[in-house]
Amino acid sequence: MQISDILLEKGKNVITIDADRSIHDAIDMLNEHRIGALVVMGESKQVAGIITERDILRKCGNRCLSMSEHRPPEQNAFTSLVQDTMTKELVIGVPDDDPNYAMGVMTKSRIRHLPILDQGSLVGIVSIGDLVNVHLEEKVFESRTLKEYLERNATAAQV
Repeated sequence: MQISDILLEKGKNVITIDADRSIHDAIDMLNEHRIGALVVMGESKQVAGIITERDILRKCGNRCLSMSEHRPPEQNAFTSLVQDTMTKELVIGVPDDDPNYAMGVMTKSRIRHLPILDQGSLVGIVSIGDLVNVHLEEKVFESRTLKEYLERNATAAQV
């Protein structure tokens, strides 16, 4: 199995955001799509980075205190742009990657979303949850196969 197989099953649709959009726009998109990361597109419509819930929380920092105070909305506006908050040092995968390798890269890099690029073009994204599900399915299949093998051999030994 390869990452390309996971993308075939889950789909290759990736929710993206332009780098010059506001953090508030990013939060709205994350909430609307119930996802944890957006791939950020630059001026040339090439991948420029990724913005995650963690990035936004780090940027929020002390501003969260002022957001809890009772002020008019225009005084609480979080006006930072996606490009000022996103992770620019992008860790990526390719369609031919093995899911276990991708999981190792994600674990070592402490990331939960891996954009998949093919010759520089965005072709999908996998989450750590996608990879855990693949791993779990493989283990369930292995377990079931071993149990069936043992049952067949136990029956054959009794005859």
